[in-house]
This record gives sequence, C-alpha cells and structure tokens, in this order.
Amino acid sequence: MRAERFDVVIVGAGAAGLMCAIAAGQRGRRVLLLDHADEPGKKILISGGGRCNFTNRDTVPARFISTNPHFCKSALSRYTQHDFIALVDKHAIAWHEKTLGQLFCDGSARQVVTMLLAECAAVGVDLRLSQRILGIAKPDLFRINTDRDMFLADAVVLATGGLSIPKMGATGLAHDVARRFDVPVTETRPALVSLVFTDDDLELMSPLSGVALDVVVRCGRQSFREAMLFTHRGLSGPAILQISSYWRRGAEIQIDLLPGIDAGAFLRERKRSRPKAEPKNVLGEVLPNRLADALAARHLPARITGDVPDRDLNRLAMLLNGWRIVPAGSEGYAKAEVTLGGVDTNALSSKTMMAKDVPGLHFIGEAVDVTGWLGGYNFQWAWSSGWVAGQAV
Repeated sequence: MRAERFDVVIVGAGAAGLMCAIAAGQRGRRVLLLDHADEPGKKILISGGGRCNFTNRDTVPARFISTNPHFCKSALSRYTQHDFIALVDKHAIAWHEKTLGQLFCDGSARQVVTMLLAECAAVGVDLRLSQRILGIAKPDLFRINTDRDMFLADAVVLATGGLSIPKMGATGLAHDVARRFDVPVTETRPALVSLVFTDDDLELMSPLSGVALDVVVRCGRQSFREAMLFTHRGLSGPAILQISSYWRRGAEIQIDLLPGIDAGAFLRERKRSRPKAEPKNVLGEVLPNRLADALAARHLPARITGDVPDRDLNRLAMLLNGWRIVPAGSEGYAKAEVTLGGVDTNALSSKTMMAKDVPGLHFIGEAVDVTGWLGGYNFQWAWSSGWVAGQAV
C-alpha cells in the first residue's frame, strides 16, 4: 500500500481536533484530519441539550483540575474565550448567556460544527471519516495505519478525547498511543457524572426522582451552589456533576438543602408562629413538597409542629444545613460528560502540547490531564489546546 504524505495528521475530528486543523491549515500546513466516526463533531452536537455550551465568559485557570494546575495557563491565555466568541460572531451565529457565564447557541449545536468545517475547508484541511486507526509508529516520519489507508507525517496530534460516553464512540486511543511512546498517563476516572447510592439513602432518594432544588454541595474544601436533582439511582443536576470531579470512592459529601437559611432558627420560629401546622407543611415553605413530606415523615414525630420536641427540630436542622452522605459510586463513563486525568502534563510542553521526549507527537483536549468545570470550560480547553498545537505542528 502506497502511503500519502502530510505535514500533520490529526486523529480525532471533535472540538480540539477541528480547531487544531484550522490553526495548522491557516499556517499553510498540509493537514489530514481523521476520525473513526461517520461524521465529525458528534460530542459537540449533543452538548448543551443540542445547543452547545461552547465556552464560558468567566474562564480562568482556577476552574480546571489537573495534577499540574499551572499547565493550562499558557494555552488559555493565548487562545481565550473572547477569541472563540469572535469566531462565532464572524459566522453570525446567535448566542445567549445563561447562568454563571455559560454561553449557548440560540439555535442548534450543528451551527458550531458547520462553522468549524467551513473554517477547515477554507484552509484546505483534508477530512476523512470512517477511518479506524490500527497503529501509529515512528521509524523516522510518523506512520499512521488505518483499516483503509496508510499515511506519513512529520507531526501527529492525538485529539480523540477520553473514555466518557463510549456509545458516542469514545475510546482510550490517545492514552494507548501515549503509553506506546512511553508518555505517562495519570489515573483516569469519570467526571461531571451523576452519583449513585444504596440502602437507606436510596430508599429516600428514589421515590423523589424528578425533584430539584438549589443546594450547596461540598466535598473536602470544594463547594458549589447550583441545582441538585433526585434520580431513581441517587443524585444528579449541576451541583452534583460539579462535585463529582472532586469526589473519590469512599469519600463523604455534604449538602446544604437550605443555603442562606439557618434551618434551626427557621424551625424554632415556626414552632412559635405556626404551632398547629403539620411539620411537612412548615418544611414545604422552603423545600419542594415531596421532599418536605419525605423528610418530615422520616425525621419528625407525627405531631403538630408546636408539640415537636426541640431536640427533634435541632436534629432535622442539622441535616437540612449539613446532610452528610457517602455515595456508593457514580454512573461511570457511560454517563460521564468528561474523563478526569489523562496524558501527564509533566510530559508535555504547555506551549505546544508536544510530548517532550517524542518530537512531533502532540496531545490535546480531553485526552490530556486537564478537566474543566461544568459550563463550557471543557470546550474552551479544547479550543485553546487545539489552537496552540496548531501553531506548533
């Protein structure tokens, strides 16, 4: 089989790979972009409920998790959220800001994919789909074998993401290639993922499936105030997804179900002002009714509020402001939005994303040990890391 020659081969036509291809193509490089899927940008298309939370206006390095928290600074400062917003505006894609700086398309996430493909086409990127990678080697040039073709290149960029959402085609290819070239990979685990519970905790949670409320959730020193959702298997919603990136198996999480309210003071005041009210109705003033009913039935005697002993009210108040529970696990990679961990940043250049000991081999996006918070941060890391690699290949 005769091999085609390119300046750079990028493996993975997702957010990071598309951006890298654009940046390299703009520099006049002959770029081949490969993907095993039958269409590019599949994860972009399902993101943000189909509207693509394409970046966050408040992107700062502190909102990314890595064993080296300084690594992301270079890329994020060289290609910023404002640069990507300018690209979106150039293509006249209408967008809006939701809570906490999150930016979404007014229309469809497909507009973002169409924009990136148009930018690729403008600089002559050769996009080839349904190409399964069989092997990558480097006798002198890089040799990339697929199930259909063979290619040679001066540089290779791995942009194949992490292990999350395997039904979308996620694989561990980038990590496998890294190990083959003796580039270390840190421990990986699912992140931005729902948490599951068992036994007594699940007995409370499962009947409350669909109930949502504003909470503060903590794990160690990290906390988030956002919405929490009860599910048939445990807890989800933005607050839980956020804290899951900091949670490890066996660790406790703490949930304030009434942020900004002193639950003890509230219950004691209602004991005076509404002594004949049922406790569930008192709790219903500040909690969703189904949750109020469940907590009253579980933690308070079947009496009117005025007859409930203070010790019972105080015990419930401690739970309301500091519910301590230990998840049994998470929903795993199948439901995780991202993979935490990845190619060790200590082995990469923060300026070029190139492996320090393997000239010409680059890793970008989710494949790298840099994980953003929920809310557009991981897309911004894809744009930023892809762009800086594209400047170097």
